[in-house]
Amino acid sequence: MAGAAVGIRIHHPSQYRSLSGAGAEPREGPWLGSGSMDILIHLFVALHIIGIASLLGGFLTQMKAMGQGAARFVPAMLHGALTMLITGAVLVGLNQADDQAVNNVKIGVKLALLVVILGLVYVKRDEERVEKGLFGLVGALTTANIFIAVLWT
Repeated sequence: MAGAAVGIRIHHPSQYRSLSGAGAEPREGPWLGSGSMDILIHLFVALHIIGIASLLGGFLTQMKAMGQGAARFVPAMLHGALTMLITGAVLVGLNQADDQAVNNVKIGVKLALLVVILGLVYVKRDEERVEKGLFGLVGALTTANIFIAVLWT
């Protein structure tokens, strides 16, 4: 990084403890973009997105079968939900370790939805057919989880 050679620090807004007051001092931390914590957080965000894609993709591939009453929970849905659970927990820990604010209420709501999704998919994973309402509920909860992640700031 060219700025690092001459000792110029570039501060990202997330490096400030409080952005509301004038003259807020940046918190101590790594140089922008070069910290191993930033790399880890971004890696786990990518894995978390892969998990949600697997869960939602598994649901979407079964939509036609749901209309015919033959939908089932495919292994990708279970693996996606487990990936989301593990990477979500790791992300909370990494963000707290990096002194970033974590909205515990938001995380709690997302965790509750995911536990319900995971429970339903796990219990019904071996059944050849899942009721339309139950299958639709998993899709609705998954979609709600996505909207909570994106819109709840």
